[in-house]
Amino acid sequence: MTIIAAAILGIATPSRNITCFPLRRTLHCQIAQAVYRPQLQKQCATRASLDWHGFEFASNRRAVPSCSGGALAAPRYRTLAYGKTWRSGPFTCTSRVTGLTCTAGMHGLFISRQSWRGW
Repeated sequence: MTIIAAAILGIATPSRNITCFPLRRTLHCQIAQAVYRPQLQKQCATRASLDWHGFEFASNRRAVPSCSGGALAAPRYRTLAYGKTWRSGPFTCTSRVTGLTCTAGMHGLFISRQSWRGW
């Protein structure tokens, strides 16, 4: 029997610096270049001996840094132009020159090269 996995579709900012994809009712976001990257990598290594792999959140919990031992998935990304909004399940993300804001219910995540905030 052959099992064909459905492609995971995510979004990328026009700079391709920020990417996000939904998986199992959780939104996973990564950023390639960020001033806070060394700090979060150190926190993950100290706390759990793992690597920092971005951020994650679900509609029922606060967005937090994601520490893991490897890749979670290999999604395909489509570019979300600045000023445009993407929706997938409970998640809504808006791309701006200043960063990416994603929300679900009362929780959300803002990511930029200079800062991040989860609520």
